[in-house]
Amino acid sequence: MENIQTGLLLMVVGMTTVFIILLIVIYLGKGLIALVNTYAPEEMVVKKQTPARVSAPASAPVAAATVGTAGLSPEETAAIISAVSVATGGQGKVTEIKKL
Repeated sequence: MENIQTGLLLMVVGMTTVFIILLIVIYLGKGLIALVNTYAPEEMVVKKQTPARVSAPASAPVAAATVGTAGLSPEETAAIISAVSVATGGQGKVTEIKKL
């Protein structure tokens, strides 16, 4: 009977110790985060903006005739080619349009 009480007491003391240590770790972590945010705020990175082209390049209507269009109208094909050209800064080329 005495061994059971001793074992139970040791288990309660051990679990309490672990719980207290975990609380200490949590609050030290929160304190460290607050300290870092106070004295070393995050740097703001400014990205250089490039002006977007509004109009499609002159080659878009010609390219629309040579692209596999998957049954799209010429206006839809021209719009897709124009969007790819604007998104890639004129570097991309549409070779085929497939419906997925």
